[in-house]
This record gives sequence, C-alpha cells and structure tokens, in this order.
Amino acid sequence: MLIIITTMNINSWLNFITKELSGLIENPRREAELIVMHYLNRDQLWLIGNSAYEIEDDKKLYEWIQRRSKNEPLEYITNSVSFYSQNFFIKEGALIPRPETEILIDEVCKYIESSFSGLIVEVGVGSGIISILLAQKLPLAKIIAVDISEEALEVAKQNIANFGFSDRIELRKGSLLSVVDEKVDVLVSNPPYIANEAPLESNLSYEPSLALFGGNIGDEIVNELLNIALDRNIKYFFCEFGYDQKDKVSQYLKNYEYKELTFYKDWSNFDRGFTLRL
Repeated sequence: MLIIITTMNINSWLNFITKELSGLIENPRREAELIVMHYLNRDQLWLIGNSAYEIEDDKKLYEWIQRRSKNEPLEYITNSVSFYSQNFFIKEGALIPRPETEILIDEVCKYIESSFSGLIVEVGVGSGIISILLAQKLPLAKIIAVDISEEALEVAKQNIANFGFSDRIELRKGSLLSVVDEKVDVLVSNPPYIANEAPLESNLSYEPSLALFGGNIGDEIVNELLNIALDRNIKYFFCEFGYDQKDKVSQYLKNYEYKELTFYKDWSNFDRGFTLRL
C-alpha cells in the first residue's frame, strides 16, 4: 500500500479501506467502518450522519489499515475491546475476550447472590474483564485474580485501575491456585482448552499461546482445575471449556461425589462451559 498523505471525506475513506481489505478479511466494509469509528472515537450513528466530514491522516490511519490487512485483530490495533457493553483496554499479551464469555458471568450470577461476601478466585485473569464484571455485580465479594503471564497481569492491572477496583481485586502471579492459600468459596476460570497441535485461524496467531493451548488433548488444565476444586472442596466452580469437552468433564467426574453438575451452551448452541457444586 503506497502511503500518500491526503485529505478525504469519510465516505471516500470507507471506500478506500474497503478496497484495501477486500479479499483479505471477511466483511471489509464493516471493518472499514469500525476502523474509522475507532480512529475518530465516534459511534455508528455519527458516522452515518457525517459522511462528508474530512479526515487528514497523520499516517496512523494508514498503519491501522496495513495491520488489519495482515489479519491482526482490530482490538490490538485500537487497544480497545467491548465486553458486556463496556469498553476495556487490550493489547498483545492478553487474550481478546469473546462474547460467549459473557455467558460465564451470567452463570456465576445465577448461583451467587449480590449479598455474597466470600472469596472468589479467578484463574487466568487475562485482561481482567471477568473479575471486573464480578466486582460490579457482587459488590461485597473479595476477589483474587491469578495469571502466569506478566503481560496479561499488566493489562489486567490497567483495566482494574480504570474501573476503580484496585482495592477489591488483588492480582497474583502464579500457576493455577499455587499462590492462593486462603479458603476459596468460588472458583471461576476461562482456561486454555485448545489442543496443542490444533490448527488455528491466522488472526489467533497474534494472541498469547499460554491463553489458548491447554495441553496435548486440550482439556488438561480444565482437569487440573477440577482436581483442585475437589481437593480443596471449593463450593462452586464455574468454567468455560471447548465445544467438544462436555462428555470428557462428565466422564472425569463420574467417580466423585458432588451436589450438582450443569452445562451451558453459547449463542451458537455449542457446549461452552459448566457449573460444579461441591
């Protein structure tokens, strides 16, 4: 892409970006709209009503277009991700939150009342979005959030500070619950659950492998967390998993006693997670 600094109105920019992205990514016109909206920090309604507005580029817009043409996620380009109708900071090193993880939040809130004042531990905090949403919905809860990645913890720390929860969400670096000695009432996790050798879409190559791959089969970390929940008699364990792991979880728990095991589906009707009550 030849970079020529010029001034064009929004409609011309949309046409230009659409052409640049065509054949490289799905729905290039929508991607063009999102790029311009983020660049101008405006919403869809404003964009529609101001097609004649002129933009003089300072090279950043061209850089964004070039990065997106290589299938780099737009969230990393703009350092912004929407989750549960709120905007969060994101950058490479932390997994980009998926819409289906919003269901995990809802599942927790089906069982845990707003008056709950015990300890919630999130394993694999990533960008911090799960812990932040739980802090919003469960205002009396104490939350410890753990991750093995220093980069992810940095992103989570910034988001937690942005939302004013630094005094309620404690970040700890470590593997699983190795750094949590306290009695845990609720365990929540969206762990890595993809098999190590599974083929990935090209955009996923930008995301941290630590947050994607769960072992040779894919469910090893899910099983480790099940073991910890059982050994420590954690009352509730809420977990997201792969679409093909429901039967594996049921089989894994067949020789253990528990009060309840329920599964939930995502919006595409794939199995996506479970709740375990001990």
